[in-house]
Amino acid sequence: MTKPAAPLALRLGITACWFAGITAFLRFWEVTLETEAFLLWTTIFTALYLGSRAALEGRALFSSRHPAWMQCGIWLGIVALAVPAYFWLPDVRLYGRQVPRILLTGGLDVLVPIWIAVRALAVIWNGPARWAAIGSVPIYSLALMWAFVIRMPGTPFSGSPPPLDSAQLALKRNLERHVSMLADSIGERSARTPASTRAAALYITATLSELGYRVDTMAYTAGRNRTLHYNLEVRVPGSGELPDLVVGAHYDTAEDTPGADDNASGTAAVLELARIFRATSPARTVRFVFFSTEEPPFFGTRQMGSWHYAARAAARKERLYGMISVETIGYYSDEPGSQSYPPPFDLFYPDRGNFVAFVSNLDSGDLLRRAIRVFRERSTIPAHGAASPAFVPGISWSDHQSFWLHGYRAIMISDTAPFRNPYYHSPEDRPARLDFDRMARVVYGLAEVIEDLISQ
Repeated sequence: MTKPAAPLALRLGITACWFAGITAFLRFWEVTLETEAFLLWTTIFTALYLGSRAALEGRALFSSRHPAWMQCGIWLGIVALAVPAYFWLPDVRLYGRQVPRILLTGGLDVLVPIWIAVRALAVIWNGPARWAAIGSVPIYSLALMWAFVIRMPGTPFSGSPPPLDSAQLALKRNLERHVSMLADSIGERSARTPASTRAAALYITATLSELGYRVDTMAYTAGRNRTLHYNLEVRVPGSGELPDLVVGAHYDTAEDTPGADDNASGTAAVLELARIFRATSPARTVRFVFFSTEEPPFFGTRQMGSWHYAARAAARKERLYGMISVETIGYYSDEPGSQSYPPPFDLFYPDRGNFVAFVSNLDSGDLLRRAIRVFRERSTIPAHGAASPAFVPGISWSDHQSFWLHGYRAIMISDTAPFRNPYYHSPEDRPARLDFDRMARVVYGLAEVIEDLISQ
C-alpha cells in the first residue's frame, strides 16, 4: 500500500509516541493471575495503532475496506481467544518447572504488542527510514534493558576468597546438617508425600524452638484432597514502627527428588539466618517464614503457601518493607559454559555458574539494588542482579511472586536453578552435589544485607 504523504514532524511525533509506549510497556508489564488483565497491552497498542493511522491518513481510515481494520481484527481476535484458551491449555513444563497457563497466555501480551509496534513503524515510514525505525526497536529495547534491568550498584567480588573464619565454618556445618536432614533423612517432600512434608515442618519447628523462638503456624488446605499444609513463622521484633521485612523459603519439593538444592538449601539458609538474628534488637521487625506448596502442582496458583501468607497480610493491611525469597542457593560451577540464561541475558552476564543471583520485577528494583550493593560490599562470593519484567522466564519462579501479586516488593536470591544445575528437579538433587563453602558465604552475605535492611 502506498502511504499518504505526511509531514516529517508528524511522523517523528508519532514515532516518539510509539517509543514512549514501548518504554511504558517494558517498564510496567507485570505478571497477573487475573484473566481480565491478560492482554491489556495488546488492547492499548491496538488503539495506539488506529490513532497513528488516523493521524497519518485522516478520514480514509474510516472506510470499511481499510486494511487497518483487518489487522486490528486479528490482534483483537487473539485477545478474544486468549481468555478461553486459559481454561483448556494443558500444563506445560519449561526448564523443568511447571509453568502456569496464565504466563503462557500472558506471553501473547508480550509478543503481540511488539508485533503491533513494528507494524506501526512500517506504516509510518518508507524506504530506508522504515528499516532504520524497525531496526532501532531491538537496539532501544536493549538500551532500556541496561538502564532498567541490568545496571546494578557496586562491583562483584573477584579473585580467590579468603578462608572461612570460625563463625563461617560453624555456619557451613549447620547448613550441611539441615540439608542432610531434609534431603537425605526425610527426602521427597512433595504433594504426594504429605507425611514427609509434615516431618520437614516438625524439624523446622523443633529447630526454631531450640533457638528460643515461639513458632506461629498458619494452617491451610491445598490440592484435590484438601490436604492440610503449614506455613511456619518466627519474628524478631523491631523497636520502632517501621514496616516489617519478610525473609522466606519453601521447604517442599517437586516429585521424584530429595530437593537438596531446591529447596533444602534455602530452608537451611533461613534457619541459620533466624539463628544469627535471634538475640538482636533491630529497628525493623524481621519475619523468618517457611512456606509449603510452592512446587507443582501448586506453583503459580492461589494454593501456594506464600500466596496464603501474602493474601492474609494484604487483607490485614500489614505494612511490609519487602520480602526476600531464598531459593536454591547451593549449586556452583567454575566451568566455562556452565551458566545459561533466557535470551538476551547471555549478552550481559558471565557464562560460569560461580555467582549468586539477585532478581526481582521492575517495581522491586530499588529494594534489589540496595540489597545487592550491601552484598557486594561485604561478601566474598560474586553476585549479579537483574530487576526484570516479570515475563522473563525464571524471574517470577518462587514465592516472591505471591508478594508481587499482593502489592508488596519482593526479591529472590538464587543460584539460578535450572539455568545452571543439571540435577534440578531430579532424583540426583542430593547434598553431595552442593558447595557448602560457597553456600556459607552466600548466607553470611545475606545476613549483612538483612542487618542493613532492618537497621533503618
